[in-house]
Amino acid sequence: MKVNKENLSKLDKEYSGYLEGEKLDQFFEEFEINFAAGHWCAGDFADRFAPGGYNSDNPKFHSDIIAQIVRVARAGIKGIEFHEALFIDRNYKKDPSVIGKVKEALEENKVTPTNMNTNLFTDPRWKLGGITNASKSIREAALQVALQGVEIAREVGCQSVALWPGSDGWDYNFEVNYGKLLDRFIEGCTAINKKARELGLRFGIEAKLHEPREGNMVISTTHKAALVAKAVNEECGGENMGVAIDYGHEQMSANEPADSLYTLKRFGVPITNFHLNNAKLHSNDEDRIAGTGDIWRLADFCYGAIDTDYQGWFGEDQFTYRTDPVKSMALSRELFGNVMKKALGIYAIRDRLERAQETGDAVATIEVVKRYLV
Repeated sequence: MKVNKENLSKLDKEYSGYLEGEKLDQFFEEFEINFAAGHWCAGDFADRFAPGGYNSDNPKFHSDIIAQIVRVARAGIKGIEFHEALFIDRNYKKDPSVIGKVKEALEENKVTPTNMNTNLFTDPRWKLGGITNASKSIREAALQVALQGVEIAREVGCQSVALWPGSDGWDYNFEVNYGKLLDRFIEGCTAINKKARELGLRFGIEAKLHEPREGNMVISTTHKAALVAKAVNEECGGENMGVAIDYGHEQMSANEPADSLYTLKRFGVPITNFHLNNAKLHSNDEDRIAGTGDIWRLADFCYGAIDTDYQGWFGEDQFTYRTDPVKSMALSRELFGNVMKKALGIYAIRDRLERAQETGDAVATIEVVKRYLV
């Protein structure tokens, strides 16, 4: 992001009121807010109650990757995240033709590839885990998929690779040896990080309390993800591995998202990516439209991103089952932009906020920020 006295001074004049349309576009450009969406946000959505998909009755709705890229562009979004599984065949072999078609579509629609996620959860092969699987041969196969994903990310033009270990974890007490599970995970992440660094890409892991695992995922919190990243970086040298923060996942454990940003900075763990959405506290990962929940909490999070000098992409990760995906992606961007404007307004008077914070009086801080948030 680009934040200075000059553009902060424009908030009350050029960017007064609610932002939408061209004014919103100008705001994103002015403050260099890089906004992306996961390709899945632009596809069809299925759950166990409608496994065929909620758009399966619409013959005009196509959910292939090219159609998804087009929808992301139509939503006014400049970046897109992928899964490496899009670019491989049934035998887990890289498909150069798909890579070529995607790169052409990206150029044609003026969309930037940002992050490549690793899919080690949808294939039943990984139902007992990917890089932590009890079977050594399956662990090795999962690692090869992840390493190939790094190569695909480089070819497509992404800046980073990420691992969300959805199937790595446990469902019942005593099911696993927690120490051995963590050792396997760190070993796998070390290999992936070395490959990513070799190819000039950053690597991050995304935490989640549970789901699809019913007990816990191996990396259940951002704080645990940070510990793993530190261990891997100590082994590899440097700070190439970091954490991808999913806003909704923070809500699942009722963690304060802004607090995580400052914690990561204090311990020297980089943030490789943001996933934006909304979820209820202590709930499941609903992945609803960003900005539709607690505005105070989201604005606090945005303020933290500014204050800790985050320079990466803000990426949507949402599953809007019953609403139009293009309109939903655009609305998420719009609401996020307006909340970010509130956070920037508070940042412009951060001296006043910091003085109030030094008193330890919550009322004093509320008096400073209330007019920006209500």
